[in-house]
Order: sequence, then C-alpha cells, then structure tokens
Amino acid sequence: MYPVLFDLHLGRLGQFTIGTYGLFYAVGFLLALRLAVGYARRDGIESARVVDLGIVTLLAGFIGAKVLLYLIDARFYIENPREIWTSLRSAGVFYGGFTLAVAAALLYIRRHRLPLGRIADLSAPALALGQAIGRLGCFAAGCCYGKACDLPWAVTFTNPLAYRLTGVTLGAPLHPTQIYHALADLLILAVAARLLPRRRFPGQVFWVYLLLYAVLRFVVEIFRGDEARGMFFGGALSTSQLISVPVALLAAVMLYALPRRAAARAGRGGA
Repeated sequence: MYPVLFDLHLGRLGQFTIGTYGLFYAVGFLLALRLAVGYARRDGIESARVVDLGIVTLLAGFIGAKVLLYLIDARFYIENPREIWTSLRSAGVFYGGFTLAVAAALLYIRRHRLPLGRIADLSAPALALGQAIGRLGCFAAGCCYGKACDLPWAVTFTNPLAYRLTGVTLGAPLHPTQIYHALADLLILAVAARLLPRRRFPGQVFWVYLLLYAVLRFVVEIFRGDEARGMFFGGALSTSQLISVPVALLAAVMLYALPRRAAARAGRGGA
C-alpha cells in the first residue's frame, strides 16, 4: 500500500505531498466525466453543460462526504481538530457526498433547464466508474479497511503512515473491502451501460443504479472493520447500511411508479 506517492520539496514554499487517494480521486472524476460527456453527445445534450455539472457535483460531493464523516465522529474531531486536515487524504462517507451532490445537481439542472431524467441516466454509469477507480485509491491509502479474515485473498497492510492516516490494522490479514467495493461498482457500471440504450423511461438507469448500489453497499459493509464510520443498534448496522435501507426502498418504489406514471401520461395524450 502506498498512501503517499511522493513529496515535492518546493524550497521556501515548503513540501507538497501527492497522495495516492487524491490522485485516484482525480483520475476517477476525469474518466467518469469523459464517459458522461460521451453519453450526453449521443443523447443530444450539450456537453459543456455536462462538464460544468460534473465540476459542481464533484465539489459538492467532496464537501458532503467530509461533512458527514465529521458529524459521525464529531466528538473526536472537536477534541483533535488537527485530524480534520489529516482526514482529507482519505475517503469520506459516500452517502453524505451523494446527497449534497444530488442537491447541487438539481439546482444546476433546474437553473439551466436540462432534462432531469436523461441527465440522471447518463450520470449513473459515470458515477459507478468514478467510484470503482476511487476505491482503488482507498485501497492504496488503507481507508475503508475490512475485518480480520483467513481467506486466500486476504490482504495485510504494513505501512505505518497508513495507520497514522486511517487507523488501518497493520500486520494482520483483512478482507480487501476496498476491492469488494470496486468490483461491486464495476458490476453496476456494466448493468447501467447495458441498460442505458434500452431504457423504457427517463430515470430508469439512475434508479437501477441506486438500487443496486444500496444493496451491494449494505452487503460489503458487513465485512468492513473501520468502526469509526459510525455504528448503530449496538454495532449491528453502520451509517451506510442504515442509509442503504431507505435508499433501496425509495429506488424500488420509483422503478415501480415511474413507468406507470409515464404510461398514464401517454394514455391521456392519446385520448
């Protein structure tokens, strides 16, 4: 694991650290944005708007993920304010970032009168791709680590810097939950990409993405070992699992209701 790729010594300006997680985060964003732009062009949507929307959601997502991370363990960060800076090198809480990113995206889409359902659909495979790449950055940094296990594919982290940054257990075989996350995201990417040209109503791909993500995230969380992410009901559920349940239910309801709503509108139009 390599939480830090290298340090740049800039003389009087000091030292600038290139973190692996930050690099993967940036690469994931750029590739996801490129994918979204490609889908937008095929769908007749102005690509410049999609690029601007991507930048807006990136900033909102980063802030939201960190804010929820700090809220979950507020007492620790109040007592150790320097850890706020240190935590910038690791991942935040996805659902916090996702919520704020969606809110920012809705405001942008409404302001520029973009087609909400179509934009949401082309964003789904891009989101999955960006998440998959970002999870590789988590793996390199040591955050989002797993519980102890003795499986053949268990991983053992040994870098003391990673422990200082993320608290990852060193010297013991762990579930590679970051890789589980990445594989789950790639599976969602494949489903979303295949469904996109076959969608039956606007928003279908997005809600399928959200349903699959909520279910797979709930499962992967079972193998996570970093309890600082927030635990409820005596440690039975993590923050992300607690959020995944209503998210999955909402996605299922939307997938049930939207096609019927579209059919009803078509019926009224035909009459």
